[in-house]
Amino acid sequence: MRAVTYSMSVSLDGYITGPDGGIDWSTPDDGVFRFWIDEIRQVGVHLLGRRLYETMLYWETAAADPSLDDAQREWTELWNPLPKVVFSRTLTEVRGAARLAAGGPAEEIERLRAEPGDGEIAIGGAALAAEAAAAGLIDEYRTMVHPVLVGGGTPYFPRDERRVDLELVETRTFASNIVYLRHRVRR
Repeated sequence: MRAVTYSMSVSLDGYITGPDGGIDWSTPDDGVFRFWIDEIRQVGVHLLGRRLYETMLYWETAAADPSLDDAQREWTELWNPLPKVVFSRTLTEVRGAARLAAGGPAEEIERLRAEPGDGEIAIGGAALAAEAAAAGLIDEYRTMVHPVLVGGGTPYFPRDERRVDLELVETRTFASNIVYLRHRVRR
């Protein structure tokens, strides 16, 4: 069965955005960016909330930017053809290899798991991940912990007071003092 993973950058105090919605503190250094490139190679389909989808739209036309470096071009070549499912109550259309979700996260994940296909089902976006977590559908949490306290914003983990036991399966520290933590849900 295809694993469902939730991966995002997070501040040390647990937020994916600051109080103003900003993510300027989470700009990846070269080592972290290379890591994300390697990670996206394992993904078969990416589920995104509207805000993350709109943030990632940059990459749809980035290949035309002559200032991109080799790693950014590689990311673009991997990201753009990757199938994406966008969850939104306001969007009526999406671009590129994306489609709007026909149902909720649980329905889409179950449908995707039933289809033939390789690669992980990756989730991006805290609200979307919270819905999948509430349904017990996340298999792994992957956090790229940045050494900053932002003091509030959008939390990485849902605040539903539900206990989930995890097993630490991988760690990595980058030159920029960013720490990657990969936890598998114990079932």
